[in-house]
Amino acid sequence: MSRAYDVAVRAEASLGEGPTWDAATDQLIWVDILGARVHTYAPGDGRRTVMATEQHVGAAKPRAGGGLVVNLRDGIGLYGPGGAPFTWLVRDPVPGRRGNDAAVAPDGALWAGTMRYDEAPGGGSLTRVAPDGTVTEQLGEGDVTVSNGTGWSPDGRLVYYADSPTRRIDVLDHEGQHALNRRPFVHIEEGAGFPDGLTVDAEGCVWVALWDGGQVRRYTPDGRLDQVVELPVRRPTACTFGGPGLRDLYITTARTGLDRPHPLSGSVLVVPDAGRGLPGVAFAG
Repeated sequence: MSRAYDVAVRAEASLGEGPTWDAATDQLIWVDILGARVHTYAPGDGRRTVMATEQHVGAAKPRAGGGLVVNLRDGIGLYGPGGAPFTWLVRDPVPGRRGNDAAVAPDGALWAGTMRYDEAPGGGSLTRVAPDGTVTEQLGEGDVTVSNGTGWSPDGRLVYYADSPTRRIDVLDHEGQHALNRRPFVHIEEGAGFPDGLTVDAEGCVWVALWDGGQVRRYTPDGRLDQVVELPVRRPTACTFGGPGLRDLYITTARTGLDRPHPLSGSVLVVPDAGRGLPGVAFAG
């Protein structure tokens, strides 16, 4: 089954990523990683904002008290309501490495991924960042190359995770502060693209954007492909549910590295009434 899309935000983001629905403000938050910008979009009235960040920004998530937590080149930063002030929560610069996708766990901790700019094998990581800044490594050096989509099952017992070059979505057991027993959930076939950002819906199904595949796919909890969203752009990057009842699927896209990008590359697309998402959790720090 294939679904139709609309254009939510027409833009030319170099590397649009990390769409997140902020229930407190009824708006979508997304980033342009290489443009070092955090964008918001309010579907109700079409209002948009853009905020420049200190460095390349892999992800931006709402904080429980207002403001944003951001996964930057050199670590995890905090913005207060309205975008100021900025402070570092965790600063850990590594030459040639930057923050990439991130997600907030059911307990309010941030799970933040990294990758090397040159995408060197084994150069990435996945860590849990507690609200007080305590860092717990989940997948370390040698285990990750391009850390991407992370999401939890509705009961919080499973973590779904994509390290893009593996062409897999993996699943791990979520126990306390740790993800354990990493194993394949879905293999993306050769030529269909690479798994990038993902989200889990209220039925426990996993929606994943396929970089260089021009699709978003939905997989059931047993790993069966049951829905496909065909897109005109080659590089969709991530997806999330938002809007009234969390029923609309928003999809970020990229134009970086393309000689002749589609006119909608870098825009945010939306599939109306695609399903029903899970309520998001704000970062507790």
